[in-house]
Amino acid sequence: MSSQIINEVRKGFYLDSVALMRISRSIVDMHGVETAALMMGSSSNREIMSNAGLLNDVGQTAEGGDLIIAVLANDPGSAEKALAESRALLDEPRAKTTEENSWLPRTLRAAVKLAPDSSLALISVPGDFAVAEARKAIRRGLHAMIFSDNIPISEEAALKQEARKLGKLVMGPDCGTSIINGVPLAFANKLPRGDIGIIGASGTGMQEISCLIAQYGGGISHAIGVGGRDLKTEVGGISTLMALDALDADAPTKHIVIVSKPPPAAMVKKVLDRVGESGKLATICFIGAKAVPMPDNATQVFCLRAAAQSAMGMAIDDAAIEAINLIKGKRHVMGLFSGGTLCAEAQVIFHNSDETVMSNAPIPGVPLLTDVDDCHLLLDLGSDEYTRGKPHPMIDPTVRDETLIKAMGTSNVGIILIDVVLGFGAHDDPAGHLADVIINHRTDSGPAIIASVTGTEADPQVRSSQISKLTAIGVYVAPTNADAASWALSAIRPRI
Repeated sequence: MSSQIINEVRKGFYLDSVALMRISRSIVDMHGVETAALMMGSSSNREIMSNAGLLNDVGQTAEGGDLIIAVLANDPGSAEKALAESRALLDEPRAKTTEENSWLPRTLRAAVKLAPDSSLALISVPGDFAVAEARKAIRRGLHAMIFSDNIPISEEAALKQEARKLGKLVMGPDCGTSIINGVPLAFANKLPRGDIGIIGASGTGMQEISCLIAQYGGGISHAIGVGGRDLKTEVGGISTLMALDALDADAPTKHIVIVSKPPPAAMVKKVLDRVGESGKLATICFIGAKAVPMPDNATQVFCLRAAAQSAMGMAIDDAAIEAINLIKGKRHVMGLFSGGTLCAEAQVIFHNSDETVMSNAPIPGVPLLTDVDDCHLLLDLGSDEYTRGKPHPMIDPTVRDETLIKAMGTSNVGIILIDVVLGFGAHDDPAGHLADVIINHRTDSGPAIIASVTGTEADPQVRSSQISKLTAIGVYVAPTNADAASWALSAIRPRI
């Protein structure tokens, strides 16, 4: 029986990318469906779908403002059922609209007219259109959070320069997490209000720090995402510096945390000079960076757990090491991360311990992944090569199933490190899905599995419930991502 590809194009139909990813996930779960994607018809998206074997001649006719429904199924009947379900899910929001929930403006201008007191626009459109929408927002007096990616860095720089002149903050592009005035945006967690403000060029880094602060009894005033490229020389840290100004002027904020992968030296100086002008205490966490001189009001830390402890005024220490027994001869670690910064943090811990490690998203000093099997491998499964034409693993944990199953059967892998990230926008039961995969594919001679769970009790998934599902099947759950990496290191090293 041959596979069936079916495409449908909806002209001039828009739905944001997170909603489309959720619908795609529902379609993939249908019987007889191999894979599916619902994406706007930009040239970059068409290329992604074509490379994934999902596009036919119908889909190729789509333009940037059109929606493509693409299904690859085992047979024509399954394909048609999946297409019908896609239509139903796309039309469902309109069918459920009532007088009390009828706010469906189709343009930014209409949205501003209906909600004139709004101060922020969240932009989640294909990258080809995101800058234009963000520019409309800042010119109408709104700050902008850009969830979209695939935006040239030159356009990002130009947009942020204009926004700075207008006194408006641009968060992003590719900004996955922010919390403004207690409101979680995109991939964020339900957190108590408090006096710690976070600025992050790292979504999961901000999530880990803010959730640990909550566990330690503190709270967040604001968590401002700036996008992963803001501290590159071409952009100049415009949003980071504006966020520093905003938190400096915010009376409830008493302590400021900055988290990012290592910026260029000139950008480090620019940020630290501005931090030194502040009257507030600060914690600086550049994941993978070396120690640099700090202003008197700032402390440099080297992992996310330490950033949370520093912000809380706690002593910076490690959790107790869990005793993990390995099967003889299996000492390699495979890390399968949905959070890019969590992957980077684990690399720092391994690299600083003189372990040979490679990654597809390496920190400074760690080599880029090559086709070798004699070292530890720490993978960011949220990077483009794993998510082209697919949802992010935080939305759809099935994205890393194949890699996890392969790792459990690899002869020299003694430990698998894995992260579970909770919150709004994330899968409703990532630990439950992970537990099912492990139960169905683990063998008696397979590797130990160490997990960390980033989230809070107030999150929709409930952190303690997620932890229980993992410990019930023998997964070791560490208090933090950093502790998970440290436990792995302790287990693979000979005991004296």
